[in-house]
Amino acid sequence: MVLGLSIFLILTSALMILLVLLHKGKGSGLSDLFGGGVSSTYGGSSVVERNLDRLTIIVGGLWFAGIVALGLLLKG
Repeated sequence: MVLGLSIFLILTSALMILLVLLHKGKGSGLSDLFGGGVSSTYGGSSVVERNLDRLTIIVGGLWFAGIVALGLLLKG
């Protein structure tokens, strides 16, 4: 069970990193170095961005639940 949760956490961690990097930058900063400033001229929030936000929140919740479950398993 611990091994399964550890693998689940590795996968959700990698997915969280990918999803966060896919988000559009809100201001001038590090995201502009990688082309974030080019897409910021379109403005507005598209359906894709809202779905990306929802997916990021869901994966973050799953990741957090996995952390808590692994902690409870290792404690007990």
